[in-house]
Amino acid sequence: MSARRDLCHAAAAFALVAIMASCSGSSDRSPGADGSAGTGEPTTTGAGSQAGVPPGAEVLGTARPGMPFTLTVLASDTANDPHRWQFTVRSVVCGKPLDHAVLAYAADAVGSPTATPTPESGKQFCVLAMEAVNVGKSMASWDASDKVSLNVADTRYTESQRDADYALDYAQYWNSKGETAPTFGINPGSKGPVHGVFQIPAGEKPTSLWVTSGTAITTFDGVQPGYLVHLP
Repeated sequence: MSARRDLCHAAAAFALVAIMASCSGSSDRSPGADGSAGTGEPTTTGAGSQAGVPPGAEVLGTARPGMPFTLTVLASDTANDPHRWQFTVRSVVCGKPLDHAVLAYAADAVGSPTATPTPESGKQFCVLAMEAVNVGKSMASWDASDKVSLNVADTRYTESQRDADYALDYAQYWNSKGETAPTFGINPGSKGPVHGVFQIPAGEKPTSLWVTSGTAITTFDGVQPGYLVHLP
């Protein structure tokens, strides 16, 4: 009888130790630590999440098309009255000809036949459409030239002088339609369309945009902060 009682006590003690060990082991692991549990959106820490950011640049935030974000433009001549903009990326269209109506308006303005621009060999045009709202305290102007890069993974493409000329054609066309582009300056509370024209390798798909808060992506003071806009 005594032997049976001792055996029962030993079995109970072993079970208790096993239960305590199991509880201790589970309480030391936070939910989701192994990726199998937890709530909320996953945090991406890989290099891919930063692809398109200029080396050394401070990322002020991230956005997606349709999501407004605000930038204060850093410039020495506006230090006491900085320009502030709210931007919303509307679309990025690649692989199609430039808008015929825009080209026809530009040609008519100088009395020339409508041109049919072609991208560089092995490249395709990409047209960026954004909305810009002046949320500062004074009239300001802004365009995408030298301030926006269209990125394919970690390779960044900016407007050439030729591309910038096409973007100006877009601004003039929309200005003729009563939608004043920020290129020409708009007052506080006013908004207007911004277009950028880029050339990236044919067949590639852009993955992000970098929008700087400086007067250029890189100035005499070095690379400037900005926003990274992830494209679908």
